[in-house]
Parts: sequence; structure tokens; C-alpha cells
Amino acid sequence: MQSLIQHLYVFFAHLGPFGLVLLGILDSSFLMMPLGNDLLLVGLTTQHHNQLIYYIPMAALGSTLGVLLLDLVLRGSGEEGLKKQISARRVEYLKKKVSTHAGWAVAFAALAPPPFPFTPVIAAASAFSYPRWKLLSVIAGARLIRFTIIGLLAIWLGQHIITLAKTPAFEWAMVGFIGLCVIGSAYSIYNWVYRSRRK
Repeated sequence: MQSLIQHLYVFFAHLGPFGLVLLGILDSSFLMMPLGNDLLLVGLTTQHHNQLIYYIPMAALGSTLGVLLLDLVLRGSGEEGLKKQISARRVEYLKKKVSTHAGWAVAFAALAPPPFPFTPVIAAASAFSYPRWKLLSVIAGARLIRFTIIGLLAIWLGQHIITLAKTPAFEWAMVGFIGLCVIGSAYSIYNWVYRSRRK
């Protein structure tokens, strides 16, 4: 598993800025890959400080495209469609937040690190018809801010982060975390396929 993680990292890192776009699409759509783009950005920035000005917008672009995919799938499904993805109690909570402070809720979700539930907030904004152009604009702006902060921290603390990432404890923690993400992603995809067949 550790070898697979290393190969995946090498694959995305080899793509450079385009790896950030691709991983951002996966990370922000229906797959669960928390921290994936953040760690890739840290790794790339630590090795190439002068490329940060390219990494930030590419990472934000990937994340925005991932949200667009989510929006295309979920918009129009409404409250009933959303209840098939998350609990009715959480739907009611998200409905209140989106109906009164949609832009702020989306921005906070885009800025907050895991384990904040990013996907449910985006799903709620789409299901309750928050305008697509506003959704994507807020996501792009918030992600630019987030990735700028992460990139600057990578320049400042990058070598310490890389050293920590090479410790056995961190590697095993990531193996477990990725295992959970794979299970969650499979469940998410199954739900969407099942729902589309029922339609």
C-alpha cells in the first residue's frame, strides 16, 4: 500500500501543475481524497519555490472543475435527491445555512481543512439552486486563498513537513486514511449510480 501511495504521488508530481489540476478535479468531485491536493502542493512547492505562482491557480482550477462536475450531477435533484446522499437531519441543517448564508457557507467549506464536510455543503448549494456562476466564483476565490496560504507555509516549513511525512507513523496513518477514502469513494459512486438508475 505504501508503495502504491508513493507511485501515485510520483505520478501526480511528475505532471507538475497539471497534476494539481487532475488531483483537484478528483479531490473536489465525487471521490474522497482529502489532503491529496494540499500535500501535492506542499511537495511541489518545497522542491520548486519559484513555481508557486503557477501551482496556486492550477490547484484552484482543478478544484473548481471538480465542483462543476458535482454541480452538474446534483443540480436539479432537489431536497429529495440530497436525502439519498446524506441524512435528513443534516439536509435540514444545510438547508438553513444555504438558504440564509449560501456564499459564506460555500467559502468556509472551501477554506476549511479536512475533516470539514466539503462535499455535502457543495451538494446542498447545488440541490437548493444556488446560482452556478456564484458557486464556482466563490470556490475559485476561496481555493486561491487557501492554496496561497498552503504554498507560503510550504516555503516556510516545507522541509519539516517532508521529514515528518517520511516517518513510519505518518506513512501508516496515511495508509489507513487512504483506505477509508477508497471505501467512502466507492460508497459515494455506488449511491450516485444507483440513484441514476432509479431515475
